[in-house]
Amino acid sequence: MKSTFLKITLMAFITVGAFSCKNNEKEAETTVEEASEATEMATEYTVDTAASTIMWEGAKPTGKHHGTIKLSSGTVHLNNGNIEAGEFVIDMNSITNEDLEGDDKANLEAHLKGTVEGKEGDFFNVKEYPTAKFEMTGIENNVVKGNLTIKDKTNAIEFPATVTMEGDKMMLKSETFEIDRTKWDVNYGSKSIFPNLGDKFINDAMKITVSLVANKA
Repeated sequence: MKSTFLKITLMAFITVGAFSCKNNEKEAETTVEEASEATEMATEYTVDTAASTIMWEGAKPTGKHHGTIKLSSGTVHLNNGNIEAGEFVIDMNSITNEDLEGDDKANLEAHLKGTVEGKEGDFFNVKEYPTAKFEMTGIENNVVKGNLTIKDKTNAIEFPATVTMEGDKMMLKSETFEIDRTKWDVNYGSKSIFPNLGDKFINDAMKITVSLVANKA
């Protein structure tokens, strides 16, 4: 089934340093391809940004953090309940932490966004790169494939997902998967980039879960 699906500006794509994942959740190595195009028979669905979210988790030897990122826009094209194409844009300014409070929460969010003077490039540098995007290149055996762009770097990713229909509403829910943040030049605290960090490092792997809701236009 042909498909194009998420413009992730996150996206994401996003997030607190790298993350630990189960062995069977490791990032798939794929090649960047052309985004899928919808046929004339496909119907456009508009992403409900209020009902959709990207959840992230990042880890280091002393603990982990998790939170969310919101989408700013997106479209999905369906033909008889099957996704043919799609994309979504991620609002990197919406990066939020959910396990801290007060100054600790504010400080971590500012560091991730790059709004702290002198630390703009540590993670996502939202002033220079306010959005991320995901463009779908296909779906095969319930595995979504596409191109994720963060900080003007594009890499192919794939993840298992379930698509369900409820009237004029489409819902896509991914399994938790991981990406290697260093592929998008998110290098702060990476032991693979800075080998002399000892135990003061942040995992390269980030855990991501996508929950998408789209309504018939």
